[in-house]
Amino acid sequence: LKEDGELSFAGLLEQVNTIDGIDRIRFTTSHPKDLSDDLIECFGRLDKLCKHLHLPVQCGSDNILKAMNRGYTRERYLGVVERLRQVCPEIRLSSDIIVGFPGETEADFAETMSLLEKVRYTEIYSFIYSPRRGTAAADMADEMTAEVKQDQFNRMLELQQEISRQTWEADVGTIQEVLVEGESKVGAGQMFGRSTWNRIVNFAGPAELAGQLVSVKITKAFRNSLLGELVE
Repeated sequence: LKEDGELSFAGLLEQVNTIDGIDRIRFTTSHPKDLSDDLIECFGRLDKLCKHLHLPVQCGSDNILKAMNRGYTRERYLGVVERLRQVCPEIRLSSDIIVGFPGETEADFAETMSLLEKVRYTEIYSFIYSPRRGTAAADMADEMTAEVKQDQFNRMLELQQEISRQTWEADVGTIQEVLVEGESKVGAGQMFGRSTWNRIVNFAGPAELAGQLVSVKITKAFRNSLLGELVE
């Protein structure tokens, strides 16, 4: 409970975790400045809570984080990541990244690249900055050319794709619990579901498995999915 007696989000997760018939809990995302210690500890304590969190950082530079009014520093963000991995070593993280924000320099971009290497996200959702009417950033001076922004974006994607590849290829040979969502588009007789790390897993199996948790041995890793065999 919060100090005022209201139920906190962490408390809500704890209550949902006790409900029979609910085998998995996943929440979409959390702003880094709002991720409380109680919520972090849920990842180590609640057996139904998926071991994946989308934790948007946007940039690895303190200068740009301040300009974005994000409300946290690089050090604070990395502290949250460290705490998450202390309570749940197997947790995997994804994030959002923006390149080319007004005032960003090559040195700022290098800070973002080093953050990717340090955190090693499973995947990122990345964007080149574009002004939006009515925002403070729309009135900021933007001296970076479109060509430089695109070059930075391409370099960032190349780095992240290699990190993601290494992460998912390490899963080959492991047995994972998959929540089956339905028939796969990859071919007849194929089903698909998600692992606790929110990764799509395709495997051969009957349609009756939809909605069930099954064990799947991972046999191959692709950029956007895993392929496996049903473990009877």
